[in-house]
Amino acid sequence: MAYFHPKPVPPCRTFPQDATPEEMAAMERHGAYGAERAGIGCAIAAAPVFAKDGVWGMAVVEASDEAAAQTLADHDPVIRAGLGFRFEIAAIPSLILRHVATPAA
Repeated sequence: MAYFHPKPVPPCRTFPQDATPEEMAAMERHGAYGAERAGIGCAIAAAPVFAKDGVWGMAVVEASDEAAAQTLADHDPVIRAGLGFRFEIAAIPSLILRHVATPAA
């Protein structure tokens, strides 16, 4: 398995400040999709980032290869809505993960 950053690219630079109700509904479905992917283990992390220069999405996914990461992105509701969103897939060659200890039974 490998790690990838599917960077969401909105239909315009001013998104989400001027988002339509249809775009915001698609974004809600996008968030639910990310949570679902995290629940089954292929999304390591996903969240909106509130930066000084605007809002953007951050995600790290685990997939067998770039094509599989692209398939995850292609099935995202925000893409399937056909509103002009797209994803740029970037490989993450090395990832340091926090170790979470399992509580003793």
